[in-house]
Amino acid sequence: MNQNSWKQDPRLKQMNPEKLNYLTSFADQITQLPKEQILPAFMSMQADAAQKGIRFSDPETEVLVSVLTSGMSPAEKKKLETLRFIAKKLAARSS
Repeated sequence: MNQNSWKQDPRLKQMNPEKLNYLTSFADQITQLPKEQILPAFMSMQADAAQKGIRFSDPETEVLVSVLTSGMSPAEKKKLETLRFIAKKLAARSS
């Protein structure tokens, strides 16, 4: 997949422009990272977005994960899913 082809995903047209701009900025940043740092960066992105008052709904998060992980191997996707599960559980505890 071309690095910028994810921007053409039709599901993104439904997203709030502020959220889409945040996502685009994040995606531009992670293209500079080594592959092993992408998963931690994705997790920190969620925390950073929350601090800025940007909240992604569960369906939006699913679209983001689907789009951003399209070039990942199955093992990398599994790691991300595990991290997301843990983060969701931790967030539920602090609520």
